[in-house]
Amino acid sequence: MKLGCIADDFTGATDLANNLVRSGMRVMQTFGVPTAPLSSDVDAVVVALKSRTISAQDAIAQSLDALKWLQAQGAEQIYFKYCSTFDSTPEGNIGPVTEALMDALNCKFTIATPAFPDNGRTVFKGYLFAGAVLLNESGMQNHPLTPMTDANLVRVMQAQTKRKVGLIDHTVLAKGTQAIADKIKQLEADGVGVAIVDATSNEDLKTLGPALKGMHLVTAGSGVAIGLPGNWGLQSSAQAAALPAPTGYQAIVSGSCSLATQAQVANYISTGLPSWQFKPLNWSAHDVPAQIKADVDAALAWAKPLLAQGPVLVYATTDADTLQQVQAQFGREQAGEWMESALAQVCLGLQAMGVKQWVIAGGETSGACVQALNITQMQIGPQIDPGVPWCFAPQHTAGHLTLKSGNFGTPDFFTKALKVLVETAA
Repeated sequence: MKLGCIADDFTGATDLANNLVRSGMRVMQTFGVPTAPLSSDVDAVVVALKSRTISAQDAIAQSLDALKWLQAQGAEQIYFKYCSTFDSTPEGNIGPVTEALMDALNCKFTIATPAFPDNGRTVFKGYLFAGAVLLNESGMQNHPLTPMTDANLVRVMQAQTKRKVGLIDHTVLAKGTQAIADKIKQLEADGVGVAIVDATSNEDLKTLGPALKGMHLVTAGSGVAIGLPGNWGLQSSAQAAALPAPTGYQAIVSGSCSLATQAQVANYISTGLPSWQFKPLNWSAHDVPAQIKADVDAALAWAKPLLAQGPVLVYATTDADTLQQVQAQFGREQAGEWMESALAQVCLGLQAMGVKQWVIAGGETSGACVQALNITQMQIGPQIDPGVPWCFAPQHTAGHLTLKSGNFGTPDFFTKALKVLVETAA
């Protein structure tokens, strides 16, 4: 294995794997740390964890377990992957996990950049932009679990780590790979342990890639992945993304409340296709689990006669005002746990009805649903939108899945995804 990757959520893992496949690597994604040696002949493995919003102590422990397994498989370089919106709280978990991995690898220096220009995530003078606006003006300041109120990544990262944080800015990138390598040496000499790296285009990331050759640990969003496979002499190959033909019914399960996913739900409904929404504001505070079960049963009864006619959408996605009301009524963490559980139960019921083509929207939702379906590995296939590929669970009844980060995808993503699966398999 050339590259061993540790991702802090399930959709983020798939996002990273997608970019590696597009650049010529054969990639397997696992959910959680495998208990057995690698059985597939691949260039990279992405270990997907649900460590983004758990305690820093637990996130570190899980990440170190993943590191040990990847090292046992012979990984030559380790890649810690987080979201292109640098999702974290002031305490972590990006900084604490980075430090723990650096310590375990005896790594004195690493880089950090969530840049993913294909999805509008760029870093300039150390500030993270989402599209044309600063991160803290993009809607991420209202994220239910990791509200991002500061776009200055040097400042954000410095609050999370004891190591000195520096910057490799756009003027260095413009001078080429050797200039980046020279800057890295200078920063190391100055006692810097982590450097935020500017990147406003894919060309910046491709220029950065060769400068990271031999670095024990790389930390980034998925964008940096496009510049790494070339360090092993690999190039783009359609064969790297080949998947079996799809079978079974189609279902879309959406839990994300991001603006992008709200638009995708609205677009799908506007086509006249069938949809069913969870409405937790209708729940009373008494015996919520029983009310969730009743809603799950209702959603499955609604879906059963429709599946043979085409895709169905079951969703908890809602607008920011409604989300705040739900969180005020039940508590932020509790509301999130309940909705994840409800959507996971829906997935189990839909699987029993013969669904084998899944579009799942939202990082936490994807994690809950994949765990409920007991999927442990996925082969990565063709891209639907930047950062979102189709995947296939080998030797498993779940079939084909796409796990979409809440912020990713065009408004017509749900219907487009199902179309792409048929077309690429034909």
